[in-house]
Amino acid sequence: MTVADLPKIELHLHHEGAAPPEFIRQLAHEKRIDLSGIFKSDGSYDFRDFAHFLSVYEAACEVLKSPEDFRRLTLAILEESAANGVVYSETFLSPDFCGGGDVHAWRDYLNAIQDAADEAERKFDITLRGVVTCVRHFGPEQAKQSAYCAAETAGEWITGFGMGGNEGVGTQGDYKWAFDCAREAGLRLTTHAGEFGGPESVRDAVRDLGVERVGHGVRAIEDDDLIRELVDREVTLEVCPGSNVVLGLFPDFAAHPIARLRDQGVNVTVSTDDPPFFHTTMRREYEMLHQAFGWDAEDFAALNDTALNAAFCDDDTRERVKKRLERT
Repeated sequence: MTVADLPKIELHLHHEGAAPPEFIRQLAHEKRIDLSGIFKSDGSYDFRDFAHFLSVYEAACEVLKSPEDFRRLTLAILEESAANGVVYSETFLSPDFCGGGDVHAWRDYLNAIQDAADEAERKFDITLRGVVTCVRHFGPEQAKQSAYCAAETAGEWITGFGMGGNEGVGTQGDYKWAFDCAREAGLRLTTHAGEFGGPESVRDAVRDLGVERVGHGVRAIEDDDLIRELVDREVTLEVCPGSNVVLGLFPDFAAHPIARLRDQGVNVTVSTDDPPFFHTTMRREYEMLHQAFGWDAEDFAALNDTALNAAFCDDDTRERVKKRLERT
């Protein structure tokens, strides 16, 4: 067995961003929507930089208009994830794309997604949990509505709240109301920071929003005091090396700071972010990390232990996933 064959946990996956391009093209064909401008000649997604990526991402979402669309999407995502050895996944879901922030519509979308997740667990032996996310560049007021949707559906399946989108819009603290609302509902918290924002954005995420996980967070490597704070607070980073390389944060896997962060005691995990956009899979992430740093099965087992401890799930689910990880 190679390291790529090992069972895996993924904590940072954008639901719409995990949509296979062929799935989006088929849905666009069925609905007679012209999305030809967002694909390359080989059929993959086409974008120039992060800002353009966000535009292409949102254009692809234009064909996802109904709970049934999201039910089909969820099955497609989980079949692909399971094929790459993922046994537990958390997916970022935005009420903005699932009912326009209306809580009643959101419930309909959520029921369809959960139904698909239950079917996928029976078929593919993969467990999914949902983390509701607000979209940063949609602004703090819209974030409040996302938090309300999250709070109204918090429970065994919706277990967390976070924020994605353009880090250049506003500050982490601008969204404090939304995060406080989610926290009061019992949801666990994460947010994107330290990707295009520098190390200060990670510090703001931890101090101003009180998150226990940070999406990406890799720019923390630039600040030794911040690294010590992350270690002391036991904050976990949801690191997506392949995404960071494609978007130009680092030239290649060997230059990526995930190994240095881990060596300094920071809790790091591995995820794909938006896998078809960044031409990656969890198998590829493991293969590239093995090549870049010589990580072996023991290293990846330790990464999965970190991810399992940081997962936003209940103890019964954690125990079930742990047994799947031990089947090697």
